[in-house]
Amino acid sequence: MSALVSSWSKNVHTVPENFVCSSEERPGDLAVPLCKGIPVVDLQQVDGHDRADSIKQIMIGSQDFGMFQVINHGLLKELMDDTMSLFKEFFDMPEEDKATYYSEDMSKSFRLYTGSFCHSVINHNYWKDSVRQDCHPLEDHIETWPEKPARYREVVGTYSVEVRKLGMRILDLICEGLGVDVGYFAGDLSKFQGMIVNHYPPCPNPSLVLGVRGHYDTNLLTLLQQDEYGLQILKDGQWFGVKHVPNAFVINIGSQLEIISNGKLTSIKHRAVTNSSVSRTSIVTLINPSEECIIEPAKALVSACNPLMFQAVQCKEYVDTCMPKARDPNGATLES
Repeated sequence: MSALVSSWSKNVHTVPENFVCSSEERPGDLAVPLCKGIPVVDLQQVDGHDRADSIKQIMIGSQDFGMFQVINHGLLKELMDDTMSLFKEFFDMPEEDKATYYSEDMSKSFRLYTGSFCHSVINHNYWKDSVRQDCHPLEDHIETWPEKPARYREVVGTYSVEVRKLGMRILDLICEGLGVDVGYFAGDLSKFQGMIVNHYPPCPNPSLVLGVRGHYDTNLLTLLQQDEYGLQILKDGQWFGVKHVPNAFVINIGSQLEIISNGKLTSIKHRAVTNSSVSRTSIVTLINPSEECIIEPAKALVSACNPLMFQAVQCKEYVDTCMPKARDPNGATLES
């Protein structure tokens, strides 16, 4: 368990050498500017007279930034706060309690692991510990989740169901924006749902390390809840910060959705940085197709004026090809 960053980082005053990023990757001393223009969409307006404008904002975010944020999304603040508190309590548990869940077995439905690793292709350590759990169908996985802290299964189970509802609602709004049938993403295209919870302890020198390196999401859709600033995107060759909006969800367009949209939507490169004063916890919900599902541009989006941009590929084949570039060797997608 000594590998867990949260177990030893509070006792160090300098960054261990094996956590120092290369000069090309490290965040550096200068704070990056916040990205201007990322839409913050009020979902309460969607069912009113501002529906068209709200969908337009979703499309602007999805096309120009690969992301947007949503507020008034229907999840109760109390549920979001309760879930965040439970995960923080989990990471703060004594080592002997967490040891039960620590695993490098990628096939486990629930596991705790660390961002520290060495690999033949990537030789680097990330300043984070993570939980990875499968969430949907809930009844297939909830028994593998921890019984500590108390109410973990109850609260996180409710949260995962509600976030899935939100994700499917957003996918339907994207359908409207693209001009494909509402419900297009139901069924095999959204069959699976996973959750990655990243815990980034305070770092003595955040300019030297990364919480997560720059990467693209290779799934369909990502919904991110975070308690502190730390998400950055690469746009026009420059890193920009994504403003932390309390009680909002950041919605990331995955590369599989970029394919299905025939390039109308964009998956953007992003990373996570640390800070020296407080920890950061991010709850990342991933919506994924089934392994057998064929990922290809929607036929309604292909025409003489909009020629086919991507060839059809089976989801498993796509993931097996892309994941070495987007995973750490512990098998966790590098979500921020």
